[in-house]
Amino acid sequence: MGAVIVRRLVPAIPDLPTTPLLQRIYAARAVRSPRELDHSLGVLAHYESLTDIRKAVDLLFAALIRQQRVLIVADYDADGATSCALALRALRAMGHRNLGYLVPNRFEHGYGLTPEIVVLAARRQPQLLITVDNGIASLEGVAEARRRGMRVLVTDHHLPAGELPEADAIVNPNQPGDAFPSKHLAGVGVIFYVMAALRARLQQNGWFRAKGIPEPNMARFLDLVALGTVADVVPLDHNNRILVEQGLRRIRAGQCAVGVAALADVSGRCQDRLTATDIAFGLGPRLNAAGRLEDMSYGIQCLLGDDHGQALMMARRLDAFNRERRAIEADMQAQAMASLGRLQLADRDLPVGLCLYDEGWHQGVIGILAARVKEQTHRPVIVFAPDRDDRLKGSARSVPGLHMRDVLDTVAIRHPGVISKFGGHAMAAGLSLPLNRFETFCEAFDAEVRRRLAPDDLCGRLYSDGELSAAEISLEVAEQLRDAGPWGTGFPEPLFDGVFDVVSYQPLQDKHGKLILRLPGGGFVEAMAFNRWPVVKECLGLPRVGIAYRLDVNEWRGERRVRLNIEHIEAA
Repeated sequence: MGAVIVRRLVPAIPDLPTTPLLQRIYAARAVRSPRELDHSLGVLAHYESLTDIRKAVDLLFAALIRQQRVLIVADYDADGATSCALALRALRAMGHRNLGYLVPNRFEHGYGLTPEIVVLAARRQPQLLITVDNGIASLEGVAEARRRGMRVLVTDHHLPAGELPEADAIVNPNQPGDAFPSKHLAGVGVIFYVMAALRARLQQNGWFRAKGIPEPNMARFLDLVALGTVADVVPLDHNNRILVEQGLRRIRAGQCAVGVAALADVSGRCQDRLTATDIAFGLGPRLNAAGRLEDMSYGIQCLLGDDHGQALMMARRLDAFNRERRAIEADMQAQAMASLGRLQLADRDLPVGLCLYDEGWHQGVIGILAARVKEQTHRPVIVFAPDRDDRLKGSARSVPGLHMRDVLDTVAIRHPGVISKFGGHAMAAGLSLPLNRFETFCEAFDAEVRRRLAPDDLCGRLYSDGELSAAEISLEVAEQLRDAGPWGTGFPEPLFDGVFDVVSYQPLQDKHGKLILRLPGGGFVEAMAFNRWPVVKECLGLPRVGIAYRLDVNEWRGERRVRLNIEHIEAA
């Protein structure tokens, strides 16, 4: 289950207006022209190419001018929370005063606009129902809402199935025939575009002038777009990088929702130097924790408030949820790895498509556990937890080269009745199935994965941008790399590899490892192996090690120094 370091052998592109090192790094990420490094709002893709965008604006415009009751139905993750908060903030800024929202509880209602959620929604008598970050697979829910007299606007980014819901309008760049060039928008990106199109219609109709309302600058909502986009782990194509970078700039400048600032505060991240990595590992998990353990309404309230004290109080509650989530996850991970250990199988004998289940596992943490087990086994993983009525709920994580949703679709076709419902993306998906079909599903899933993957696909690969010279392992270069993003899924943060002499090892809290390394040609550098002390311990006594690492800026008591963050370590 070891990892292999693969160097990206891509020649630098001299036309890119940056340093030779960054020219090489950008080239390895398929950047071919200076325009792809332009993060200005002027080069964003236009909303006009989104299917049904005009129908969506017609619905929203009519609801606004008549002050009809509008109810937003959100998903219970960070993307859903930011989508909901953005829609509410934008509609309020445009003059709508008859708004509400509803978030399904993952333990009681399940995912999406189900008929049960429509029944709850109907109690509020909405005239327009808007889904954010869900709805594309909600055929029955949309039908029930329309049967009850509601108009329905679906905004989503998930991959559709063969049939679309019969909503009044559907805005989703991934629906068949849609011409929008960026297929990787998060749900919050989709609703941002819808609100931008609505604002343009209102400008054309003189709404703001007639009502004496200041025209909202849509850029004021980009902090939420950045938070939701990064937290949802969608690929950072050029369009998403613009949205994220512009949102980060606003957060750093203090021009963001007080809830976003509060999340940065409780996660110990420096707001004026916040990066996409800080969102991914600091703000995003805390916001997600509400939906995983309790109710995502806590997260939405944090993002909606304008009082910093109240937002900080909500953020602290989210931080407490996240600490609880970590404890649950650690216990589940120990159980999962113990289960794998009891199999006493060689790597080649493990199922290629790995399914794990324990009746004591928590639904809200199975996705994170699936990701952790995938990292250690280098194969697609689905982790299941008990659901209601003798059913199981599963969360799947895939490996490069395997489209998880397509695999589940094939299993569902070849084995009718085994999967109750499913949905998702190439790298992550969710599903439910009857408890008594679990073994059948495990066999069918493993067989389908084996059909699609070769043995080489099961080897963990770390793609390196090569070696750095001793001169390049510097604070200046680390800061250049930090500012050269935003980095994330599909546009990975630079990773380097090299061989170093070891001066000393030190355990920290029995889970982290601190090393002092001698640089080639002289000098020393600190290296940290976070959550990797068991691996580092295997290298104790070795005078030289090979490592894959990222350059980082370590700030301590006002001093800033370069540090290596170790992703992989082995004997040289």
